[in-house]
Amino acid sequence: MTHERDPARRPVLAVDQGTSGTKALVVCPERGVIGTGAAPVRPRFLPGGLVEVDPAELLSSVVEAGRAALADAGEPVAAIGLANQGETVLAWDPETGEPLTDALVWQDRRAESVCAELGAHQDELRQLTGLPLDPYFAAPKMAWLRRHRTRRGAVTTSDAWLVHRLTGAYVTDAATAGRTQLLDLDTVEWSPRALELYGLGDEHLPRVVDSAGEFGTTTAFGPEIPLTGLLVDQQAALLAQDVTAPGSAKCTYGTGAFLLAQTGAHPRRGDSGLVSCVAWRLAGRSSYCLDGQVYTAASAVRWLTDLGVIAGAEDIDPIGSAVPDAGGVTFVPALAGLAAPWWRGDLRGSVSGLGLDTTAGHLVRALCEGIAAQVVALADAVAADMGEPLTSLRVDGGLTRSALLMQAQADLLQLPIEVAELTDSTALGAAAVARIGIDPTLTVADAVPEWRPAAVYEPRIGADLAAERLAGFRSAVSALMERTP
Repeated sequence: MTHERDPARRPVLAVDQGTSGTKALVVCPERGVIGTGAAPVRPRFLPGGLVEVDPAELLSSVVEAGRAALADAGEPVAAIGLANQGETVLAWDPETGEPLTDALVWQDRRAESVCAELGAHQDELRQLTGLPLDPYFAAPKMAWLRRHRTRRGAVTTSDAWLVHRLTGAYVTDAATAGRTQLLDLDTVEWSPRALELYGLGDEHLPRVVDSAGEFGTTTAFGPEIPLTGLLVDQQAALLAQDVTAPGSAKCTYGTGAFLLAQTGAHPRRGDSGLVSCVAWRLAGRSSYCLDGQVYTAASAVRWLTDLGVIAGAEDIDPIGSAVPDAGGVTFVPALAGLAAPWWRGDLRGSVSGLGLDTTAGHLVRALCEGIAAQVVALADAVAADMGEPLTSLRVDGGLTRSALLMQAQADLLQLPIEVAELTDSTALGAAAVARIGIDPTLTVADAVPEWRPAAVYEPRIGADLAAERLAGFRSAVSALMERTP
């Protein structure tokens, strides 16, 4: 039964275009997920902190994953929702839609020189946009492309290009625009001053739109389907996990780890090193959040895999569980630098405490604790900026399949960790805004499935031991900073 007369009750196609792949779900409001699809993306990690990807691969992965999900579901959908990487950028020809450059992935550090030149304006930019001055965000990479690659065409985040290729529209949603450092945090419009500082004042940027609406139609997946939902990936996961109560937050463990806490209808500019940004905009009303980042999570697991320490993420639990603890090994997995709350993208990772008795299991456990310790730093920063401690943490993403990592997180955070029933919360958030785009009378509560954790991890160690392990991690971070002033 497809509810032809009531599009809001029909399934929607939700596509999550991510760093290492694209996932697609067909989501029915009554039956849940009824179709899935996936396609890989292969970013290139080059010397000097460069990370880039062929834009054609992004587009083909979206189409391939979406078509696979629709085939799996075997029934039509009412609309499409698209989630995107956020800070990944490229230059492209608006007449033909053809890329003019490779896409610079959010992890790419080549725009550090742009940020260095703007150092005197970092406080002004942070006050204007809510974002610190760092090449992680889109604007420095956009300026770098203009200086070093091409002055032709448009330079935008990857979502605007994907939407244009799918529908012909030239738009970006407010939350994705907020990841550029070009959006005024208060007015939620492009900031003339930020554009001037970056030398992008003459750019014809995409129109900033709500996360739900009518953005055009596409035949890329077969029959003509309207695109009605757009949202940046981490905010989509925040929406899907219905994290709205004081003292709550969500963390997504994917290529990186990203902790977000909603702050309501007004931005909260703290001083703990977190990003203040738009969570989403619906019916012209913006919601805001605090956002903290760990640059390397699954990408650090892939690094261990490439070294031959483990065969893949599926080895984390069996190999790490072969030893009772990290054996005195401390791993700071700053393989692409440290993000919030330190903002030291120039740093690189460290492993200390190695001995002749160190095994692969010790390294795996140390990595899990290193990721978890960075998330604790983000949680502490959220508590400081919000004026109250967290009481729980909801989590999603592929690495939540690791019981070892989730237990390490509960132990170090000293709070319950609630694991999402589906790891693909980002796609569920894209589905929610797509449904609101079909029926604007729906509330977020109407569009988001009721939260039901698949598992809850409680702390198994005491506060004193957790504090001791965190102190060891902080000492290792301090040593890194002293070596790289």
